[in-house]
Amino acid sequence: MKRTIKKVAILGSGVMGSRIACHFANIGVEVLLLDIVPRELNDEEQKKGLSLEDKAVRNRIVNAALESTMKAKPASLYDKAFISRITTGNFDDDLPKIKDFDWTIEVVVEKLEIKQSLFEKVEKYRKPGTLITSNTSGIPMHLMCEGRSEDFQVNFAGTHFFNPPRYLKLLEVIPGPKTDPGIIDFLMDYGDRFLGKETVLCKDTPAFIANRIGVYAIISGMHAIEKMGLGVSEVDKLTGTIIGRAKSATFRTMDVVGLDTTVNVANNLYKTLEHDESRDKFKLPKIVEKLYENKWWGDKTGQGYFKMIRHKDGRKELKEIDFETFEYKDVEKPKFKALEASKEIDDLKKRIKFLVNFDDKAGEFYRTTFYDLFKYCSHRIPEIADELYRIDQAVCAGFGWEYGPFENWDILGVKETVEKMEAAGEKVAPWVHEMIKNGSGSFYKVEAGQRLYYDIPSKSYKPIPGAEDFIILETLKAADKKLWGNAGSSIYYLGDDVIGLEFHTKMNSLGQEVIEGINTAIAMAEKSYKGLVIGNEGQNFSAGANLAMLFMFAGDQEFDEINLMIAGFQKTMMRARYSSVPVVVAPHNMALGGGCELSLHADAVQAHAELYMGLVEFGVGLIPAGGGTKEMTLRFSNQVKEGDVELNRLQEYFMNIATAKVSTSAEEARGLGYLQIKDSITLNRKRQLAEAKAKVLSLYEAGYSQPVEQTNIKVLGKTSLALFEAGITGMLYGKYISEHDAKIARKLAWVMSGGDLSSATEVSEQYLLDLEREAFLSLTGEPKTLERIHSILFKGKPLRN
Repeated sequence: MKRTIKKVAILGSGVMGSRIACHFANIGVEVLLLDIVPRELNDEEQKKGLSLEDKAVRNRIVNAALESTMKAKPASLYDKAFISRITTGNFDDDLPKIKDFDWTIEVVVEKLEIKQSLFEKVEKYRKPGTLITSNTSGIPMHLMCEGRSEDFQVNFAGTHFFNPPRYLKLLEVIPGPKTDPGIIDFLMDYGDRFLGKETVLCKDTPAFIANRIGVYAIISGMHAIEKMGLGVSEVDKLTGTIIGRAKSATFRTMDVVGLDTTVNVANNLYKTLEHDESRDKFKLPKIVEKLYENKWWGDKTGQGYFKMIRHKDGRKELKEIDFETFEYKDVEKPKFKALEASKEIDDLKKRIKFLVNFDDKAGEFYRTTFYDLFKYCSHRIPEIADELYRIDQAVCAGFGWEYGPFENWDILGVKETVEKMEAAGEKVAPWVHEMIKNGSGSFYKVEAGQRLYYDIPSKSYKPIPGAEDFIILETLKAADKKLWGNAGSSIYYLGDDVIGLEFHTKMNSLGQEVIEGINTAIAMAEKSYKGLVIGNEGQNFSAGANLAMLFMFAGDQEFDEINLMIAGFQKTMMRARYSSVPVVVAPHNMALGGGCELSLHADAVQAHAELYMGLVEFGVGLIPAGGGTKEMTLRFSNQVKEGDVELNRLQEYFMNIATAKVSTSAEEARGLGYLQIKDSITLNRKRQLAEAKAKVLSLYEAGYSQPVEQTNIKVLGKTSLALFEAGITGMLYGKYISEHDAKIARKLAWVMSGGDLSSATEVSEQYLLDLEREAFLSLTGEPKTLERIHSILFKGKPLRN
């Protein structure tokens, strides 16, 4: 049966319900969001003379919840305009409307009797054959569908989103006892392709996979923290990005999520897991129990492991809990020998192995927590999952880990780690010993370009299902598909006569090595391949040009070197635009400055939905000079039609650059002019490179021909200069900008106007490139620009001077 999801009904508008509704709206689905009818009027409604029968009152709960979600940050919608795709209502008046909907998702409170009562009502109106799922985080499927019709049970499953649904990639899919396997296949595929999720098939066991393992890791870690006498800041320093986990680490994450949520899951697991060999680890240690009893649950209660003190003079001061006194103290700056010694280790896998084996308190903490988690996960198969890769997928996607438990175990070496674990009293499951005895030394390996996992029943390695649809650079590296490389970039063969260029500098900044890589990749593609994909698997696509090199040249007044550097950068961007093969750029997360400029010059962009793109050079006292200013002027010219108010469009692009405007999504980047109609958006990051490759092949097979440089770019000269000057002067007099801001803005205005031409004139791309390079070069000689660059490089924050 072919299913198309055009309309989704969300039952329950709380934090999760509203945010799930927003994410469906993000992908173009029509959403009906419902909640209960209030039982009494509030003070404001009474003053207005409203009654319980008024629609505004009856929909108050759902409307207030959606409004709260719209105000929350980070934003749940890619574009605020998408709110029009959501219609609100209430269970009493609007539940019958679900008969016209393709999928109904229940997201009410975690109480079985409430869910069962709602499902009884749903059965009266739901169209047979349509999807019905629950967003429960732990209530068993078989209990929720008791007493329901055969059709309900066949089409019923659990779809557990993680909060916030737009950003956290996990979607756990849990079959009920009678769920049609075809429904599960559909949900797994739809979640992946359309919702951009890591869809993980779970068994109907307590807390499913991610929370079962993730909460165990948290509470088990708390016992270790209490025993070792570690403090809040010490732990967050040890458990964040340094080992490939979320920046919010342990305690900040618990404050954001809410300590009550974690505790409730842990308590429920302790009650229900009578046969779990590590059940006692779910008992709350004192450092958790004390805060829970005090109702210091984190952000929702104003204090938790951290507390923000707001002084009368407006200052904010962050404090952390002292586990000895349970009073708040100054946030500490922890120091560990292990962390100091690992600073120069950029490779995460090498750093993890180094830290776990380091002989100090940090190393002891890592060994204690890693070994305990490894043991626990080994015993969960086949209880919560038949395949070990599902545990890694769920934990990584749900908790933001770079590597899951079994992947970390591989990093440390399976056999040697088992020996150390058992010496420490941590007994692994028998199947791990069998695996080692059979000569299988790892949980994963790469063969013939495929990533394989160890399959326990067959005692052999099998491909991870669905991975064949992805391009994974780490796998290509292991499969010896690398064609060329230098210190900052690598070129891989992606298959089907397409090659790919990856950056791997710090923050993927565009230094000389990356520029060499771009030129080399284009030359190779022009000679022997159908086209080129430029993308990577780093945290960010690119934070922009290498400011450190520029700062060094500017400080030494090596202006000839700067001129050559910028000319080379411009030439490379233009080569990406005017090569004889299609070049597709695949930006994700941050694509700033030079990273944005490279995207602007691609034949097409395959952007990830989470795209923070912008020309941000203004913040360091410069203007875009890698073709960014030229390109936005060119796009203005190409978009202007007879009758348009030209200056308004040009001024919009000018302000985007002058305010260093960064998109908060790929959809917003399109609205800002950074993406065009020809550019596409990928929801699932794992599919991005494969879809970029498909776009290269599509362009090639459509008969790609080398473009010709534009010589007919319309610039407005003195007309636009006068408009820009008026705005700059007004902002300066109003003290909204500094004198240096005004100087930079005038340089930008000069370039985007084409100089002080007496009338509208058509100019070439090279003309504008020369203007922007000249303006950029002059600004590098400004002391205040150097001060701004210095602040970013050495203090990590922008300077307004």
